[in-house]
Amino acid sequence: MIKNKEDYKFYLEADRKARNYSKKIIYIGNRKEIPLYNFQRLMRKVEYYNNCKKGIFNKIILLILKYRYKSLSIKYGFSIPINTFGPGLCIAHRGTIVINGASKIGKNCRINIDVNIGTQMGENGKAPTIGDNCFIGPGAKLFGNIKIGDNVAIGANAVVNKDFGDNVTIAGVPAKVVSEKGTNGKFSYYVEER
Repeated sequence: MIKNKEDYKFYLEADRKARNYSKKIIYIGNRKEIPLYNFQRLMRKVEYYNNCKKGIFNKIILLILKYRYKSLSIKYGFSIPINTFGPGLCIAHRGTIVINGASKIGKNCRINIDVNIGTQMGENGKAPTIGDNCFIGPGAKLFGNIKIGDNVAIGANAVVNKDFGDNVTIAGVPAKVVSEKGTNGKFSYYVEER
């Protein structure tokens, strides 16, 4: 969670590296990805103002930022509450992504289209906790009070409703371990702790 200006800068830098962007963001041929990166930057700014900035003037700025964030969320089909993702987030595509506010997702997460991370029916506040360096494939559904370990790859259209440990690849309905590889060495970036 962003707690100060240094954290804010660290999260922005980690998200930039996750998208494999250089420091100069001038991408003529990559126009489809730029709006997603700008969405992530706005999300981090809302988190920073929400968590760190006090005073009436900053509250007005926060209201304006939240309005912009909500508008972009509707435009892109995202329902992503603030303070759920660690640094190094990469939203791969536009399209429906629904995340419960009680979910906690670690650093270096790559999330794809049509992902739903939520609670089990009748259990508000008991949402998944996902570790570091995870890949969440298109159409994956994770629900309930479950824990997913570090370096886990979740396959496309998997339905995950139980705990899984570190360094595995899971897939299927319901999800089961299909490989002991996970995401080790698969990402071209890794955000380290400061």
